[in-house]
Amino acid sequence: MELNQVFPIWDKLTAQERALLEGSAVRRTASKGTLLHNGSADCVGLILICSGQLRAYILSDEGKEITIYRLFERDMCLFSASCMMRSIQFDVTLEVEKDAELWLIPADTYKGIMEKSAAVANYTNELMASRFSEVMWLVEQVMWKSFDKRLAAFLLEESTLDNSDTLTITHDKIAAHMGTAREVVTRMLRYFQSEGMVSLSRGSVKLTDRKHLEELAR
Repeated sequence: MELNQVFPIWDKLTAQERALLEGSAVRRTASKGTLLHNGSADCVGLILICSGQLRAYILSDEGKEITIYRLFERDMCLFSASCMMRSIQFDVTLEVEKDAELWLIPADTYKGIMEKSAAVANYTNELMASRFSEVMWLVEQVMWKSFDKRLAAFLLEESTLDNSDTLTITHDKIAAHMGTAREVVTRMLRYFQSEGMVSLSRGSVKLTDRKHLEELAR
């Protein structure tokens, strides 16, 4: 996709702003497993996704990961340009989950446009508010929702994303997404299996009773 097809508010930019973005943005591909951004000290620029899927997660001091949101086609990531928002200290790591095509916009370029364009500034503020809402939703889930409900919801979400009832995913990876230990995931999955909700095999989880999982996830 060309830049004008994925930039969210292209039609609200002036001709000069469009030319500036087209002259500075770089298109690249990234394979599954690539780390595109690693914390606030890393400022790769704003990322616009043409295709593929990215995972944004945070890392605890003990090395535990927890997924805070996913990014898909036409999504923009602001936290990869954290250097232009020095008042926000939010260490997010971006990992490619499915092979991706991206546009990278230099932080200085975007910041310069944002300072002159009310439309870009408003969009940026709205996007930032949306991302923090997702983070707050996650905090509420972790604090107030039992792990069995969270795991059921996670499996259903993964099934929807992959369009399959068979998930090619390890217990370690599930634990990383959910911010817990692998042993906790394994124990709960075995319980799910004993209840007929899933079937487990090496490196995969098959959903065998979606209705039961959906009832549990509520």
